[in-house]
Amino acid sequence: MTRVLALLTAVLLSACATKAPVQAPAPPAPDIPADAPAVYSLDIRVDDDRGNRLRDLLQQNLDLARYRASEAALSRVELARLAAAAPSQAETLLETEGYFSAKADVVRDGEDATRLRLLVHPGPVTRVGKVDIEFTEGLTADDVKALRDSLQRAWPLKDGAAFTQSQWASAKSDLLLRARNGGFPLARWGETAARVDPDSQTVELHLVLASGNRAKFGELRIEGLKRQSRDTIERLSGFDKGDPYTEQALAEFQERLAKTQLFDAVRVQLLPETTDADGTTPVQVSITEASLQQATVAVGYHSNTGQSISVEHLHRRPFDLPVRARSKLQLSRDLRGLEMELSSHPQPDLHRNLASFQFEQDRTADTLATNLGVRLGRMYESTRDERLSYVELLRARETIGQQVNTNLAVSLNQQWIRRRLDSTLLPTDGHQALALVGLGYARGGGTEDSGPFGRMQFKLGYYKPLGGWFGSARAEVAQVIAHDRVGVPEKLLFLAGGDESVRGYAYRSLGPQRNGLTVGGRVMATGSLEVAHPLIASFPSLWGAVFVDAGNAASRWTDYRPVVGYGVGVRWRSPVGPLRVDVARAQETGKFRLHFSVGITL
Repeated sequence: MTRVLALLTAVLLSACATKAPVQAPAPPAPDIPADAPAVYSLDIRVDDDRGNRLRDLLQQNLDLARYRASEAALSRVELARLAAAAPSQAETLLETEGYFSAKADVVRDGEDATRLRLLVHPGPVTRVGKVDIEFTEGLTADDVKALRDSLQRAWPLKDGAAFTQSQWASAKSDLLLRARNGGFPLARWGETAARVDPDSQTVELHLVLASGNRAKFGELRIEGLKRQSRDTIERLSGFDKGDPYTEQALAEFQERLAKTQLFDAVRVQLLPETTDADGTTPVQVSITEASLQQATVAVGYHSNTGQSISVEHLHRRPFDLPVRARSKLQLSRDLRGLEMELSSHPQPDLHRNLASFQFEQDRTADTLATNLGVRLGRMYESTRDERLSYVELLRARETIGQQVNTNLAVSLNQQWIRRRLDSTLLPTDGHQALALVGLGYARGGGTEDSGPFGRMQFKLGYYKPLGGWFGSARAEVAQVIAHDRVGVPEKLLFLAGGDESVRGYAYRSLGPQRNGLTVGGRVMATGSLEVAHPLIASFPSLWGAVFVDAGNAASRWTDYRPVVGYGVGVRWRSPVGPLRVDVARAQETGKFRLHFSVGITL
């Protein structure tokens, strides 16, 4: 019986196999190696993050975010490691911004494990609860109380201010620099601590500034002298041996040396690690002398005076005397001149004595003027201010149509220049101004009378950034005060028009008319407004500009009628100053004019 059942079972199984063949089992899935590349996405979300400031911080510094941005190939093991470390790293990064109770977590998408999300709860920002600044060593003396008080006031992290690591580091560096500049070059931090109280979300700041002893100026140790005398440098120091050291005094000394134009390179520094027997600290002066003589040849074109060539020669110590001799010959289409100047090396008070001779033939206006001038004066120069006092004798021969006049004038003049600019070469913020006043006596020629005269001239330039734009404005007002019949030389009168005046009109073409010819006026006023903007983000030194100018010159204010010019231009902020190319339309004539100019002038 058992054999029969076994035989029937075998027959049935064989029949089923013929109707539905048994499929071979699928091979097992291969194991995915742990170092196989993992592609993932990361979404960072920060609560109460105005302007995405904290999110940007994490995006730029979190390892998980930086690897994602670089599209670097990561294994699954590396990805898991970075994801596990991300919350702690995010909390540490937020501490630098003052969030010491931040919480962060990485979660994976339930449907796609390669989609990661970093959730951050920054919590309240920590604020400064108390500031304690102590001074030791030299800063405890009574005679530096004003400096101590100024350092206390200068500390930027006041009570209640938000605390960040960057502000903490910056505040310490700034206060240390102020102490060193104030006369303590060896000042250092003896102790700095920021103690955070997580319960009150405040931080207590404790600092100890060890100043060292106050430095005193010692002897000058000069390196690099060849032809110039040691006295040339010593008399420009501005301080005596034993005077209290300040960084400003040292900077002004270096500026004075550079202003002499006797040196190609100047470096002045205190040697704080060296103290002489008398307790003073020596000052190291390292200079590279400029060449004794220098010649310059220039060929160019100016939209005011046309094509030109000039030759200039400078001797920095003629006949081994402490003076500079400069001569210049200029030949251009409308202006020819010869200038010779002799000036002393700067004195201890930064003044220079000067004497000059000038010959000039000017054809830029309808008047042909041949001028011969001699000037004696005294000049003060610094980066921010200049003063010039001079006596001038002027002989002018003027041809107006068929009329020829020869006038003489002697005058006493005072000129001031003030600069408060972020850059004297490429200004974008600040102002500069010029004021000139003079009194003199003119001897008229021909039918003109002789008599006294006064002369005044005021100029102002203003610069202001306006968001992504840059605005500038300039104004000029001038007047000669004299009787109508007094023959004041044409060179001392005023004409408008040209690159630095009213664009759209020819150089010195605006003024009163006499027999159909333009002559110098006794009053003048001009002004200009301009806005500029970088044209290409990849080339920020190339700007486009729009402008409007207005002004004129006249015989008297009752005859003054301003004219307007406006246009567009391109500015290249070159290493030698702004290069300007303008196309201006004169509203009075309807004609267009091209203008070129380089640099800024007063």
